[in-house]
Amino acid sequence: MTAPAAFQPDLSPVADSLLLSALVALLPLLTVFTTLGVLRWKAHWAGLSAVAVAVAVAVLAFEMPVHLAVLSASEGAVFGLFPIMWIVFTAIVLYQVTVRSGRFEDLRATFHLISDDPRVQAIIIAFCFGGLLEALAGFGAPVAITGVMLMAVGFSPLRAAAVVLLANTAPVAFGAIGTPIITAGALTKIPYTEIGAYVGHQTPVIAIFVPLLLVLMADGRRGVRQTWPIAVVVGLAFAVAQWVSATWISVELADIVAALAGLAAAVVFLRVWQPTGREEALEVLEVERQRDLALVGAKGDATTGTPSTGAVDKAGTDHSVSVAELDARARSLTPGRIAMALFPYVLVIAVFSVAKLVPAVKEWLLGTDVKIAWPGLSGEVLTAAGTPSTATTYTFAWLSSPGTLLLLTALVVALVYRVGVSGLGAEMAATARQMRFAFLTVSSVLALAYVMNLSGQTIAIGTWIAGAGGAFAFLSPLLGWIGTAVTGSDTSANALFATLQQAAAQEAGLDPTLLVAANTSGGVVGKMISPQNLTIAATAVGLVGREADILRKVLPWSVGLILAVCLLVGLQSTILAWMLP
Repeated sequence: MTAPAAFQPDLSPVADSLLLSALVALLPLLTVFTTLGVLRWKAHWAGLSAVAVAVAVAVLAFEMPVHLAVLSASEGAVFGLFPIMWIVFTAIVLYQVTVRSGRFEDLRATFHLISDDPRVQAIIIAFCFGGLLEALAGFGAPVAITGVMLMAVGFSPLRAAAVVLLANTAPVAFGAIGTPIITAGALTKIPYTEIGAYVGHQTPVIAIFVPLLLVLMADGRRGVRQTWPIAVVVGLAFAVAQWVSATWISVELADIVAALAGLAAAVVFLRVWQPTGREEALEVLEVERQRDLALVGAKGDATTGTPSTGAVDKAGTDHSVSVAELDARARSLTPGRIAMALFPYVLVIAVFSVAKLVPAVKEWLLGTDVKIAWPGLSGEVLTAAGTPSTATTYTFAWLSSPGTLLLLTALVVALVYRVGVSGLGAEMAATARQMRFAFLTVSSVLALAYVMNLSGQTIAIGTWIAGAGGAFAFLSPLLGWIGTAVTGSDTSANALFATLQQAAAQEAGLDPTLLVAANTSGGVVGKMISPQNLTIAATAVGLVGREADILRKVLPWSVGLILAVCLLVGLQSTILAWMLP
């Protein structure tokens, strides 16, 4: 008997029509949008239902054998767990170790020591420190943590939520040690360093203006007039550092370098310049905060007369503290305590710098990767062009993965902070339990992506969309924006649309790397309106049930920014091509 031929996707299997085939291939994505955006299902149920639809479409419409469709989903699910969620998990464990030790409170007081102006603190905490948290963890952690911190320095719950959601834009593309870009590279087989370099010539343009937008949101036009110098300095420092790191140093370190550059620029600049209007800003924020707290039935602090935040982050850690308490803690800080508070983040930078920038170490780590031909799938699936698909080979980067490096860092921090191995183990167990549905959600989204990609659904959609020709360059960021708004993750948006962008670019005669990067850059401004992030922000600041109020505050900013990204990418495909690496 002759062995059955390998499966090769057909671009127009439905009635021999590309249009009908593309519309059928859109059903899994419509399932995600409908179940999440309209029916308000939990993200993991939405993801699982979309996988089921994708498998059904692959088998019934695209004639992929059942076992190959199921095996495709299994490889995608495993890829979602490792390395994707492994990175997020270990980053959150590292943060939880700092909370368990008590050093995180010193870190928060350190920011208060840098400046006691709430508008400057919005830049330092939400943009700079939030960018650092996005670099290490992403997936909503920066929104939860910095939202609580802004409330502690005087912001009302509603304004704090809106500010941190707006701030969580420019860093998102390189978040979680470059996870969105690494995912796009793994799926498209375009080197992720090339995608990252392109993104590094797009998101910094947004980053320049984000601090100005933050002070506008924090204190209106008066705030911009009084604080624009520090906003411009920090925005430029962040943007230049992100541009340089993404292009020439390291995609994984881009946000870390940028966030620290912005923070350093703020510290240095504030030594020679201070904003005016601090007292007026505090009065306005206090009136607004009292009003918001009254709406949610919050009670004031009995000892200080200052409302306590009463907020709990998504990891379940209570960070309630009054502004007066924060003032007192900041005054009591010593250089040693400040150094210890900063230690974990300095160590992360050192570890990743050695792992990514020292050639001998980098080559040794990559040499430990294990290539696994996915059983029953490898060699059985071809691309639409008829060549063997490389996506059926799974790479088990057990040591070189950023997640493993973060875990080793967390171990050192736990020992230095005297949390101990047992304390680290307890935090790992608690974090795994709290993230169990996040694991399921991301693995299901990656399973969906693998089924759609290997069965030919993605390339059918991309070929159809490519009918827009050169105009598609202007529209491509919208896919990333929509994907991130629906899933709450730029990584998930890339899992859904990166190969589609690549296919559309090839059909339209455009640069595939540019459009894959555009998907990532478009996604960064969609995150602030995702139901997942709105819920995280509302929960962190104590406004559960008022997500719609937060959405109304941030939606205009998201729409304005995505239009700017579309214009930028469209021009980069033509007259601004010189901007690209």
